[in-house]
Amino acid sequence: MVIDQSASRTLPLTRASCHAAQVAGRIPLVVNPRCHDHDPGAEIWIGVTTPGTEVAERVTVIESTLRELGHDVVSAREFDDTWLTHVHSAELIDHLATVWDQWVTAGYPDLGAERVVPYLFPSEELLHGLRRRLPTALHAQVGTYCYDTMTLIGPGSWRAIRAATHAARTAVELVASGAPYAYALTRPPGHHATRSAYGGSCYLNNTAIAAQALREAGYARVAVIDVDAHHGNGTQAIFYERSDVFTASVHVDPGAGWFPHHVGFADETGRDAGLGTNLNLTLAPGSGDEAWLSAVERAAGAVGDFDATALVIALGVDAAVDDPESPLQVTVEGYRRAGNVLAALDLPTVVVQEGGYHLPTLGQLVGSALDGLASG
Repeated sequence: MVIDQSASRTLPLTRASCHAAQVAGRIPLVVNPRCHDHDPGAEIWIGVTTPGTEVAERVTVIESTLRELGHDVVSAREFDDTWLTHVHSAELIDHLATVWDQWVTAGYPDLGAERVVPYLFPSEELLHGLRRRLPTALHAQVGTYCYDTMTLIGPGSWRAIRAATHAARTAVELVASGAPYAYALTRPPGHHATRSAYGGSCYLNNTAIAAQALREAGYARVAVIDVDAHHGNGTQAIFYERSDVFTASVHVDPGAGWFPHHVGFADETGRDAGLGTNLNLTLAPGSGDEAWLSAVERAAGAVGDFDATALVIALGVDAAVDDPESPLQVTVEGYRRAGNVLAALDLPTVVVQEGGYHLPTLGQLVGSALDGLASG
């Protein structure tokens, strides 16, 4: 059932009702209150503790705005966590699920370490070709799974991480049941998480989870278009050797000094069976609507050439003009036009929330993108 709490009414989830809502611009909104539970407390960047931008209020602002715009609200379903191993390693999932309790039991908060944060990373040079081993010390284990110092874990983190994956999968169920579009309000974001590691404020890859769920729902060729300001390195890595999922990312050029720095370049096009199924469209810092939209159009054209049967949009809105993380200068109208471009693909579409950190405009930006998609 689709629950419209703002209007206190219930809509049956049928193809006809979903289409009617779409015409009215009311894409189903999937929420999970547990997404508020993650509180990273801070970020540690170049050794400096700074206030975090990936805060719970992001969810509050987006949900409130979309309710005001009349989007029908759906509560996320529960799913068996074993399904997550279709996308992520069992070791990563177990680490995320248990590390906070282990951290507390070991007494790290008593030493002033109020969040889980790595300090040692098993780089290729450190191992020098030797077998990777899981360290005995918990504080050394963390760097096996986390690749930066910005992505901290606290007491409610696993509940929120898990809740976000359930929102993404519920959105897939809505689309598989006949809704043209569904939007998953996921937090924390996910597109920087690889199969076996987390980072970039991302823990499990909600976008990749949605794409894999669509494949398992019977969609033979799934495409991902990531419009977050930063490269979706985790999504790229998860599908890099596969021919059944096409990944495209429109982002600021990592060669200009932007996260994730090491990957996200135009010559990364896939490997083995996946050769030719990855497209990175890099933009110079300061690029505005026209350059950004041109890249989105190129990504859409590539998806058309791939002959996709379903689409996942990784909707980061941190390319916006006022965003504190923004290297780009995209406007509210730019996001609406991007929605129009992606709607023209005429594919069953799951939208997954990624970045976007300017709280005063966050809801408006997401609402504009969804409006463009629904009216396109």
